[in-house]
Amino acid sequence: MAAESFQSDGDEYGPEAPGPTGLLDVLSVAAVVVDAEGRIVFWTPQAEDLFGYTAQEALGTHAARLFVRPEHLPAVMKLFAEVLETGRSWAGTFPIRLKDGSTRLTEFRNMRLLDDLGDVYALGLAADHNLLQRVETDLALCERLINQSPIGLALMDPDLRYLLVNPALERIDGVPAEDHIGRHLRETLHLPDIETIEACLRQVLTTGTPLLDQYHVGRPPTDPEHEHAWSLSFYRLEDPGGRVLGAATSVVDVTERHRAAAEADRARRRLALIADASTRVGTTLEVEQTARELADIAASELADVVAVDVLDSALACRRTRPPDNGPELFRALALKAAHPTVALHAADPPGDVAAYEGDRLVTLCVHTGRPVLVRHVDDRDLPRIARDDEAVALLAQAGVHSYLAVPLIAHGEVLGALDLKRTRNPLPFDQDDVVLASELASRAAVAIDNARWFQSVRNTALTLQRSLLPDHPPHHTGLELASRYQPAQATSEVGGDWYDVIGLTDDKTALVVGDVMGNGIDAAATMGRLRTATVAYADLDLDPGAVLQHLDKITCDLEHYIVTCVYAVYDPRTRQCRIANAGHMPPALARPGRAPELLDLPSGAPLGIGGIPFEPTTVELAPGDLLVLYTDGLVETRHHPIDDRLNVLLTFLDEPHRPLEETCDLLLYGLRHADDHDDVALLVARAL
Repeated sequence: MAAESFQSDGDEYGPEAPGPTGLLDVLSVAAVVVDAEGRIVFWTPQAEDLFGYTAQEALGTHAARLFVRPEHLPAVMKLFAEVLETGRSWAGTFPIRLKDGSTRLTEFRNMRLLDDLGDVYALGLAADHNLLQRVETDLALCERLINQSPIGLALMDPDLRYLLVNPALERIDGVPAEDHIGRHLRETLHLPDIETIEACLRQVLTTGTPLLDQYHVGRPPTDPEHEHAWSLSFYRLEDPGGRVLGAATSVVDVTERHRAAAEADRARRRLALIADASTRVGTTLEVEQTARELADIAASELADVVAVDVLDSALACRRTRPPDNGPELFRALALKAAHPTVALHAADPPGDVAAYEGDRLVTLCVHTGRPVLVRHVDDRDLPRIARDDEAVALLAQAGVHSYLAVPLIAHGEVLGALDLKRTRNPLPFDQDDVVLASELASRAAVAIDNARWFQSVRNTALTLQRSLLPDHPPHHTGLELASRYQPAQATSEVGGDWYDVIGLTDDKTALVVGDVMGNGIDAAATMGRLRTATVAYADLDLDPGAVLQHLDKITCDLEHYIVTCVYAVYDPRTRQCRIANAGHMPPALARPGRAPELLDLPSGAPLGIGGIPFEPTTVELAPGDLLVLYTDGLVETRHHPIDDRLNVLLTFLDEPHRPLEETCDLLLYGLRHADDHDDVALLVARAL
């Protein structure tokens, strides 16, 4: 039966009929048949090209064991069983193991087969997924270009008479298709240089060399009031024997093409803008910085005046449900203009909080969670855009003629709005602008959402951290003291650094600086537990080494935490300072008239290791001597050796008589950087 369909009156399918297309060859569709046991019984050459196995290697082999990695085997067996049992076909994409051991994403069409004996088989048609995607993309692109390109096509005989025209050419020259046939080119194409065009066509017929993109200008009958431009291209047509059949002409209305090119260029710029936003918006975990980055991007291409306003309740992470039609409290985060304009004075300055009634467009935007577009702003719209009458006058003076507000939405929650105005740009906002602005706002909203929650967690941890740090009594016998705590600058996390000053019996004073490895609320809470324990053991008047041993036992019971600590006890009567170190940074000592130095202490193991003794060292402190205890966040960086940083620390202690508060500020200012990723505890003591 199949053979008969290719015959007519006993003759084979003739050469004048259309031949086979090459699409299947391009796709290289492979066919594989497996029996009910999962063994391969048929194997096409295309399967060998796709999977790498020859027919001898594949036939008789269990397909799942040959193609499927162990972790995917259960899913494949289930699908195979469903196809055989239910007869329902399955289509999808699956990673296949090739002969060389690599994996290729392959698109399948699987179906059940029955032979004449009732035996069940499974047929799998497969092709490379990436190749299919590329072909689909190419086809979609071609179809898109054809639909958007008003190209007229004509076939002409050797005497330059029309044989065939397409509808696009009808629209271009305004002549029906049937009125073209048999007529010369000059009778339908009303161009002043038609003789030149015919001469070019005859040259193409003679030489066979195509002429491309010949630009010509004229007034078509369909639009005699306006000039149109066309691009003409000519090609010679030949039969397989080389006989000249005539010429093909393509006519492109260049006016429309220019418009399409301009729109494509606009689309490219917008895609570049979105790509630029992906790298420039959300570079930090700071809400204000993210808002400024969004405003900078939008002002560069999209609007003349840009404002980013966030709901005050959302910024405080306490928003529940928006009021139906009530006012909203906005906090201005960023304001940017593409050029100097009085419209800036009509907007809320960054940092200000302003209430906008329910009838304002920005309020409507956040209540509905949808963009609000006013293509052409008039006097009735300005009061719904501006905050008050004075702002209305300023916006009118600035020439605001188009307005767009899009919501900032992250994880289903409306955080605020991106407010856009055009003054100098003569074009009104359109739907393409809405899509672009919404995309920018969506990307920025996620970054703002992350930043606000990180800031909230950071503020909580910082509040806990500061609440656990001591309030120093105004005086300790024999000592002058100053201290600082500074959280990390480059992250939203607060660490477990702490310091303490503990008054002991006989006018002695304990000085403590420690660092819980880790960050966040858990680290701060652990720090609080260790600080409380340190105070308790200090009250027992234990030697510094004994205090650290007790703290070591406590830390061992704290899961997943390692702690460094330096503990010192100063006795003003003997002017001796007993210091023990548990894996901490060495204290610095500055004496008048002598070079500052790092104390050479037994470093000891960090708390939490367990079972290692801590050996104390006695240091004499004369009046004016300066002892500096600190955590590693003061000196460690990602780019400098620690020894170099410790030497820099000592250079800031060259004047021991400097006021202690000034010394603390100098150390923090001189050693800390904007990208520091650790917090700092600093305690400075001067012997009196």
